Amino acid sequence: MNKEMPPEFYTLLEEIQAIDFVIVELNLYLDTHPHDYDAIQQFNEKTEISMKLKRDFEKKFGPLMNFGRSYSNYPFNWIDTPWPWQV
Repeated sequence: MNKEMPPEFYTLLEEIQAIDFVIVELNLYLDTHPHDYDAIQQFNEKTEISMKLKRDFEKKFGPLMNFGRSYSNYPFNWIDTPWPWQV
């Protein structure tokens, strides 16, 4: 059974998805333009934003990634739903 999540859950998750899309696009660009200093700066700035958004999300709603990439609250909260990839 999925529990009802507050609107902030979906808003924050959408922000994470959007910034990660930008990071992927910059990564692809940098694969072919490795000396573009401005793009590298943008990549690093967006990565920092992404990491902060993910930390904020996890503090409020639980882990985003498994296999040791995210901490768990007590009790172990991987059984809580919905998982981010189910949304």
